[in-house]
Amino acid sequence: MISFKQLPVEAKAAVAAGVVFFSMMLSRSYLAEKLDFRMRRWLLRLQMALFANTLMFMGSLHVWRSTVTTFTRSSAASSCFMLWKIAVFMFLALAHSSFFTLLFLVAEEPYFFSLAAYTCLGAYIILIFFLFTLGSVEQAYKFLAGRGTKAGNGNKNRTALKPVLAVLLTVVLTVVGLLNASRPPTVNSVEIPVHKLPSTMNNLKVVLLSDIHLGPTVGKTKLAMIVRMVKALKPDITVIVGDLSDAEAKIIRPAVEPLGELDSPLGTYFVTGNHEYYTSDVSNWFELLKSFNIQPLHNENVKIVSPKSTSDWFCLAGVDDIEADVLRYSGHGMDLKKALRGCSSEHAIVLLAHQPIAAKWALQERPEINLILSGHTHGGQIFPLNAGAYLLNPFFVGLYQVGQNTFVYVSPGTMYYGIPMRLGSRAEITEIILRSP
Repeated sequence: MISFKQLPVEAKAAVAAGVVFFSMMLSRSYLAEKLDFRMRRWLLRLQMALFANTLMFMGSLHVWRSTVTTFTRSSAASSCFMLWKIAVFMFLALAHSSFFTLLFLVAEEPYFFSLAAYTCLGAYIILIFFLFTLGSVEQAYKFLAGRGTKAGNGNKNRTALKPVLAVLLTVVLTVVGLLNASRPPTVNSVEIPVHKLPSTMNNLKVVLLSDIHLGPTVGKTKLAMIVRMVKALKPDITVIVGDLSDAEAKIIRPAVEPLGELDSPLGTYFVTGNHEYYTSDVSNWFELLKSFNIQPLHNENVKIVSPKSTSDWFCLAGVDDIEADVLRYSGHGMDLKKALRGCSSEHAIVLLAHQPIAAKWALQERPEINLILSGHTHGGQIFPLNAGAYLLNPFFVGLYQVGQNTFVYVSPGTMYYGIPMRLGSRAEITEIILRSP
């Protein structure tokens, strides 16, 4: 029987990842009710950081071998090669440290270290993809060409070319991604017909925000810019569909202050996303948002009354994010029946639900819902994660019609999560114009 010491390094990392994952499941299932919020918050974040780092360690070994070990014999005495080894080591160290910035480096404005660490994480993901893809192409070429096992100079050159090409592509895409994410969100105007919407509420304007992710790499300056853009649109209603923050309310309160300037005449509303539950501080977030005149919809609804006629209204409902059930977060969890209590089928129903999978579940239970506004996917945020986000969500990004009188709109996010990059997606503030039939 092979002992743990005899396992290769990659296998040891995989075992460590499995142990951390098991501890996460154990703490979610059995310790959730026994630990106070503060302890739960630290334990969950520490477990997630350790789990991500154990998985990344296997990838980092591959990066090191591809970009350093491959050239060791021919470049061992070169001072330039020593600088390259240091650069690769620092790059990997920064990428690994990014997950720990949530524990130690969150403030009103992002720290430079956090921005650098998450940039390296984004570049790390891109580099791993290209190393794997180019390696797969190389192996397929060898197989199809029927090459023998004897290596020649051509093989050595191709082996060296692969990491060089992967690094060059990564650098180019990283720069493009950083530039794309640094631009203000685009304003996307969408007209959506809403069955049973009163004629007096035709052309009602709803501004949709999602996935701002205040935290290590998004701070007060960016939020203030978003608020200015929203105010310029002069919406009747503003809705924030989750993942506003990745930190506790007390720590990041100064960064949230610009939200107090939102002044939509028919109100500003908020529902939780999965990241609110990762903070384990939802109650304090609700109180903070209320102090800015933003109403959380905690499995509840409000009647949006027409400014032209008090007898005309529609039901705006919001559900808790489904991650609250997974985390066994006390007093929270998606409860559609409670959220729609009092919403008459004779009136239009608009539902706020952070995750597209929650939108799907809601329509399976209540197909008469007219419009669901979601976020969560970020449009994949960066290549190559776009494909995974597309496959994992029933609605990916943009407007979907489900049945004759029901629509789902998924925002690609107003900012970004952690990695300050956008590739294959664009941050968005959505201006939704509701049309009566």
